Amino acid sequence: MTCEVNNSRVLLAHGDGGLLAREMVQEVFLKYFNNPLLGQLSDAAVFQFEGGKVATTIDAFVVDPVFFPGGDIGKLAVCGTVNDLAVSGARPFYMNASFIIEEGLLLVDLEKIAASMAKACAEAGVTIVAGDTKVVPRGHADKIFITTSGVGVVPDGVDLGYHRPEPGDLVIINGSMGNHGLTVLCAREALGLEGALASDCAPLNHTIFYLLSGCPGVKLMRDLTRGGLASAAKEIAESCGMDIYIKEASVPVDREVRGAAEMLGLDPLYLANEGKFLAVVDARESGRALELLRETRYGSGAVIIGEVRAGRGNVYLQTALGGTKILDLLAGAPLPRIC
Repeated sequence: MTCEVNNSRVLLAHGDGGLLAREMVQEVFLKYFNNPLLGQLSDAAVFQFEGGKVATTIDAFVVDPVFFPGGDIGKLAVCGTVNDLAVSGARPFYMNASFIIEEGLLLVDLEKIAASMAKACAEAGVTIVAGDTKVVPRGHADKIFITTSGVGVVPDGVDLGYHRPEPGDLVIINGSMGNHGLTVLCAREALGLEGALASDCAPLNHTIFYLLSGCPGVKLMRDLTRGGLASAAKEIAESCGMDIYIKEASVPVDREVRGAAEMLGLDPLYLANEGKFLAVVDARESGRALELLRETRYGSGAVIIGEVRAGRGNVYLQTALGGTKILDLLAGAPLPRIC
């Protein structure tokens, strides 16, 4: 399946972080912008600069609704940028923020969003140092869109990347899957379930660097945002040229998320998360990694869910019934506007 650039239009599915999104990136953006840094398609670009390694990233946030249980578009924008830097091995320091505001947005709501961003920055230990604001006529945006970029420094000795994983490495996640995507969907559609659900939106940089400081066996990390655990695992497997086996029974899913997902016909493994990451760790240091993570606020639910094996870039889910099925990239857009 390929993106027919000449005849097709952009679909919502092109923004879900799955199959169509990857095709659009490869067949449009990489066609004109490709270079060794961008071509890695990582959460952030890491490069050498004046004697050290620097990482930079950028992201846009268009979540609907802008306020939801557990967070809002402002907190989401800060955490999303901080986490992209952190899983790339960088310590985030500075951010830029750009706002596209629709005419008619309540100033009290804008202030709530700004206050939420400031609170998230304080928790993460980052500073917004530059910004821009544009106001567009009614109907030309949806309340507010935020674009953030960030920069951080990669400490000496930290080397994370697709070149590191080897057969026998174990796969760890820091908690339950699907809370953010399902919470936003329920809030948007007023399904009456949001009282039992809350987004996991959180800055992960302190958790990640506590892990890295005590466990050099960490080889690769990815945050599990659009496309969820399944899509991230597939991208890792393809980029490493190895297979990943995930034990379904080992993947934690909160009871409220599982029940609502079953009712709506959704798979928690493909639901977005905004406070979860995956780490590939040397099996000999996996116990230490779990110990460190479980000492932190955002890693207390850490578990081993699978392993890396020699292969050809596939992801296999070992089901609770004893069978095995292949997990691929998310196809379609069951949950548009979740970040």
